[in-house]
Amino acid sequence: MVIKEITSVKPLTPQQSRIAALKTQKDNISKQLKTERDRQKITKAQQQLAKVYQSTN
Repeated sequence: MVIKEITSVKPLTPQQSRIAALKTQKDNISKQLKTERDRQKITKAQQQLAKVYQSTN
């Protein structure tokens, strides 16, 4: 059995906490933006496929 040494984590200062929160928000918004762009690309491609399919019938 391995016993790891317990180290205490110092609490962040209010400034550091705010920066960490803003970084997290930025990352989340970046992911949401990418997801939305991908969703719109997929929707546009599906519409184009439907249009091509209808024109061939």
